[in-house]
Formats: sequence, C-alpha cells, structure tokens
Amino acid sequence: MKKVLFLLGYLTDLDIEWMIDQGAKTTLSSGQQLIDKGKEIDTIVIILSGQLSIVDGVHEIALIGPGEIVGEMSFLESRPPSVSVVATQESTVYQISKKMIHQRLETDMQFRANFYYALALFLSDRLRKTTNKLGYATDDDDLIDTNVLDGVARAGSRFSQILHRFSEA
Repeated sequence: MKKVLFLLGYLTDLDIEWMIDQGAKTTLSSGQQLIDKGKEIDTIVIILSGQLSIVDGVHEIALIGPGEIVGEMSFLESRPPSVSVVATQESTVYQISKKMIHQRLETDMQFRANFYYALALFLSDRLRKTTNKLGYATDDDDLIDTNVLDGVARAGSRFSQILHRFSEA
C-alpha cells in the first residue's frame, strides 16, 4: 500500500491544500541523488512519478514509485537518514519543508493528531511488511482494518487530484 494514501486519507481537504501551497514540485534526472545517507535533510518528499532506489551503501534495499514518501523517519527522529535515495529514471517529486510542517503542527492540534496518526499507520504497515519478508508472517497479516480502508479510499481520490493539479503547473 502506498504510504501517501495513509497521510492523505487522514488529513482534511484544507490540510491538503495547505501542504500543496507550502511545497514545491521538483524534477530529478536519472542517477540524481535526492537523499545522502548520514546527511541532514530538511524536507519530506512525496514521489509523484518515476522510480527511486533506496540504497544502503552499495546494496539496493527497495525500489519505490509514485505515492511513496521519503524523509518521514528523519522528520520523526530528527536524525540524519540511514539510507540514500537515488532516481533510477527521470522522476517528479513534491517536497515540503520540515520547518513548515513543524510550524503547522504547533498551531493546529487537529492537523497534528491526524498527521501523527497517519505516520503511525504507515510505519506500522512498513514494519508488518518487513516482518513478513523476514518470514515471521501469520495468517491474519493480510487483514486490513476497515477504518484504514475508509481513509485509503479518500486518499486515492485526493492523490489523483494532487497529480492533476501538479500537471497543470
């Protein structure tokens, strides 16, 4: 499940508009490094198109595409990234400043609650998938909470709107 769906499914329309207005679209060329392992980053990034590689040294950990988010762990922990992220093809990303998000979190408690709840959901989803890859899956790991499904349905529609809006820019 794409991580951005968790985020978009639990924020309000006004929050989404605010995020769109505060961030910027950037195009990466193939081979361009977005995040350097161990170096501080100041944005959270949503992939709009293309493909990026998550790399730990020389080993590729994962390939990610549209709808995925990077930089969220450094946002939560205020620590530098533990991996690098490199575009494997021309890619378009949306970046929003961590400083702007922190300012909004300090002034809007509903945004804060929804934002952190969404982060918790997709980090839980990531941990579950990692656990499954390591061979520790159980029969009920494929079940999805109906509350999460409702949010994901809203989010799919919102992500389409965001892509449309950026294509006009």
